[in-house]
Amino acid sequence: MNIKYLDDQSLYRVKTALFLLALVPCLQLIFGALSYNLGANPIEKITRTTGYWTLTFLIITLSATPLRRLTGWLWLIRLRRMLGLFTFFYASLHFLTYLVLDQFFDWEGILKDIIKRPYITVGFSSFLLMIPLALTSTNTMIKKLGGKNWRHLHQLTYLAAVGGVIHYWWLVKKDLSNPLSFALILALLFSIRLFYIVKNNNKAKQVSPLKSVCPAANAVQLESPSEEHIKTR
Repeated sequence: MNIKYLDDQSLYRVKTALFLLALVPCLQLIFGALSYNLGANPIEKITRTTGYWTLTFLIITLSATPLRRLTGWLWLIRLRRMLGLFTFFYASLHFLTYLVLDQFFDWEGILKDIIKRPYITVGFSSFLLMIPLALTSTNTMIKKLGGKNWRHLHQLTYLAAVGGVIHYWWLVKKDLSNPLSFALILALLFSIRLFYIVKNNNKAKQVSPLKSVCPAANAVQLESPSEEHIKTR
């Protein structure tokens, strides 16, 4: 098997394994709740766990494109949609835990929290940013929006990730090891993205003079494969 290019059967196996692994944190919480094994403060346990896995899956989702560029494994892009939806799944569980178990649908109290507590303000804003990303994750929406508009919209993922890290950082206050790790990984991903932007811009500047001299140079493909060029499933 050529790991750079996976056939449909191999990709199906990878997706199935990834799907099952992504459900493990949720199943652990369910089992812990049923066995009364979530500690002295089960609501806090659920809140912290779902928040942690939201950020984890968000970082993994953002890692798909850099890893594809660094390794040449084009099939990684075809995992990005599933990873993104699991990010939204855990973010929704995180928000619902706060809404239902913590606040008991106290809308006035929730509004006060959003206004007065900065970490909740940032976290709630990040969750709102994820909603249009989840709603436009289908092939139909990609076609309706157009590849360029879709890519521009999904750049909100980076803003949601920054907000998520800040939310986590301000929440824990004392032990910053986990939020710091997320911040460093996110900074690395931004650096890789910036590197390829600069690299592509330099390529464009080098090729532009050729276009004015040789019409055949217009056929040169400058950009690396993107979601629009690679078949998604």
